[in-house]
Amino acid sequence: MEGMVCPMGSGSSSRLFGTMAQPDPYTKESPDQDSEQDPAEVDPDQLLRECQQVLQRRPARPHRDLVYPRLGAACSHKHNPVVRIMQWNILAQALGEGKDGFVRCPLEALSWPERKYQILEEILSYRPDILCLQEVDHYYDTFQPIMARLGYHGSFLPKPWSPCLDVEHNNGPDGCALFYRRSRFSLHATAHLRLSAMMLPTNQVAIAQTLHCRVTGRWLCVAVTHLKARSGWERLRSAQGADLLQSLQSITSHSGGPTRAVLGAVPLVVCGDFNAEPSEDVYRRFSSSPLGLSSAYKLLSCDGQTEPAYTTWKIRPTGESCSTLDYIWYSHDALSVEALLDIPSEEQIGPDRLPSYHYPSDHLSLLCDVSFREEPHRLL
Repeated sequence: MEGMVCPMGSGSSSRLFGTMAQPDPYTKESPDQDSEQDPAEVDPDQLLRECQQVLQRRPARPHRDLVYPRLGAACSHKHNPVVRIMQWNILAQALGEGKDGFVRCPLEALSWPERKYQILEEILSYRPDILCLQEVDHYYDTFQPIMARLGYHGSFLPKPWSPCLDVEHNNGPDGCALFYRRSRFSLHATAHLRLSAMMLPTNQVAIAQTLHCRVTGRWLCVAVTHLKARSGWERLRSAQGADLLQSLQSITSHSGGPTRAVLGAVPLVVCGDFNAEPSEDVYRRFSSSPLGLSSAYKLLSCDGQTEPAYTTWKIRPTGESCSTLDYIWYSHDALSVEALLDIPSEEQIGPDRLPSYHYPSDHLSLLCDVSFREEPHRLL
């Protein structure tokens, strides 16, 4: 049966997507409003089974449990269901094969015809309402059409000078992508941001979208970003973070809010690969921002104040690197974290670290369920 399944987003399409016309990758994205004619949706369970069939010769992904950190009563209920948010640097295909030098990962494990099914399997296993991705270099030929058929609206912003373009046979520039489930949210506004440092534009970007929840009637701003990589660039990351926070302050403030009926600031979630350990200045900027942000994954720790030991673990020619670089920040006064996906153990990750035959990226996906806290004026 396996031979009957053709890879997604390549010369031939999978059974579920064979009738879809592939968009021109160089066509500019249409205005960021919900499409009037949404594509016919497909059954996510059927697509998940297809992924599992293609990947049957690969070892299973590490098993990860949902952890419920709250001690008190949950804020979520029938009329205020949780919003599931996934953050993931999925590893650009061109960088994985041509630049990053994962010396303990066989090239065959990075083969796109199978690795894209691994990425999609991870997404389909958790069914997020909001999906924030970095290092996306197969947006137009894979993720945008597939996610649209799964009921999501997508937005993509490439890096101005993507390192993917230096790799032979690349698939275009990598960038950030933000998807939201159309049945849960409607789109009010989108901001595509090129981050600046000391008034100068940099090569890093962010997307911020103001969404209206169809279930609760509440507003939510979601941002995705990917800051400058590597040691020696700490001051630049700090400046990029300051620029992003300033933009988000303007977007979520009362004066810039989506409607005059909104009281106070719009709740905010910021997902990203910050390329910064918690000891860096950009982390301190976010944790002490007037926007009132907390890092969701601190809640996995016993004291609720400590980040995971790692969110990425890789071996390159320069040595082994085990770091915490990825975060989901949220407005702690307006949102409550109800559940988090735990971090795989060292044994689960394996001696060759990431990526590998059993996990498609050098970064782990992060996932949390949040719910809206009751607004003060609604309690009166």
